[in-house]
Amino acid sequence: MFEKILIANRGEIALRILRACREMGIKTVVVHSEADREAKYVKLADESVCIGPAPSAQSYLHIPALIAAAEVTEAEAIHPGYGFLSENADFAQRVEESGFVFIGPRPESIRLMGDKVSAKDAMKKAGVPCVPGSDGALTDDPQEILKMGQQVGYPVIIKAAGGGGGRGMRVVHHEEELLRAVEMTKSEAGAAFGNPMVYMEKFLQTPRHIEIQILADQHGNAIYLGERDCSMQRRHQKVIEEAPAPGITDAQRKRVGEACAEACRQIGYRGAGTFEFLFENGEFYFIEMNTRVQVEHPVTELITGIDIVQEQIRIAYGEKLRFAQKDVKLRGHAMECRINAEDPLKFIPSPGRITTYHAPGGPGIRVDSHVYQGYFVPPNYDSMIGKIITYGDTREQAMARMRIALSEMVVQGIHTNIPLHQQLLVDPGFVKGGTSIHHLEHRMPEIRVLLEKQS
Repeated sequence: MFEKILIANRGEIALRILRACREMGIKTVVVHSEADREAKYVKLADESVCIGPAPSAQSYLHIPALIAAAEVTEAEAIHPGYGFLSENADFAQRVEESGFVFIGPRPESIRLMGDKVSAKDAMKKAGVPCVPGSDGALTDDPQEILKMGQQVGYPVIIKAAGGGGGRGMRVVHHEEELLRAVEMTKSEAGAAFGNPMVYMEKFLQTPRHIEIQILADQHGNAIYLGERDCSMQRRHQKVIEEAPAPGITDAQRKRVGEACAEACRQIGYRGAGTFEFLFENGEFYFIEMNTRVQVEHPVTELITGIDIVQEQIRIAYGEKLRFAQKDVKLRGHAMECRINAEDPLKFIPSPGRITTYHAPGGPGIRVDSHVYQGYFVPPNYDSMIGKIITYGDTREQAMARMRIALSEMVVQGIHTNIPLHQQLLVDPGFVKGGTSIHHLEHRMPEIRVLLEKQS
């Protein structure tokens, strides 16, 4: 096994990877910007290296600094976590060319799945169900674009081939809006992602967001670890996740899970990954694959008993998967609430010093967080400061434990979105289960009134 791994990330995922390494007896190197010098994981790591000032472009996104940190500390492998460079094929290639192991997929797999057009084409070939739409990127011919719109049927959504994170999308309800929407999305895609290619899909009206977690080794073995429901979203950003997804049958799970595992075998995928789907009227429609560990991986860990981060490390070292599909058993139910340093009403980031901090505890409650009392939340990065994950024998028990955890958690000195989560945990639609991805946006006006009364 590796003797030393460099963690090329920050925040709660850096601490999560560090703990996985410590359990496996692997020494850790943590990189950090000047803004993260006092982070908990920097203190806990065997070694730490400052790689630059606070701005991400000069630190966590600065590839030469990361490679140099691995060289001077004699690390053998680099774990990219999620975000930052985790799905950057050029970074993965530079890591391997520099003589280190990239704990993730091969660069060619990241490139294939990072381009939404090539990813969709690969999934169709593997038998993974896809949203009806254009076969590849849209042409520059206006008549062909209009013809495609008629074939797919309105409303349609125009998406950037190189997009992600909810950016580079535009919904079109009427034919007269189509050509202008295509040109605007192309322009935005070129500026934001360096790739102006766009494609068209049918815009599903009330879909759920269901994703399949997979693990695949470099020996041709691939398994799926059930599904997660990530439908509670605001502006395409996930707020609450749970596993398994309410209302998904064993037959549906098996059908789509086996298709995802087969797709991994066909493209020679290696590592952990997530196939994201829209689910409507009993049908799954592939939208993209995330070639990294997900923020919400803990809910899958709790219902399967499999440590996804440790499996990533073992796979990267060249080991075969330790589990066959028949060994994967889903037990109980798990939920995750993302705790962000932000105003729960206006969603404005709330950096600053945490004056009081108390994490919840008790049966079935897990907290993944890098913060502590006295910690200064920097303004330079994503606002997530932690995750509360609860587990129960049933969905109702996991939900009850989440309500308890949220009521116990204390974070003072900054604003957090805990009050929003407390409202969602008693929302009739969420309590019932199976809400669409539009549910939170539709409920926000009412929730905002409730939160204003509380404040």
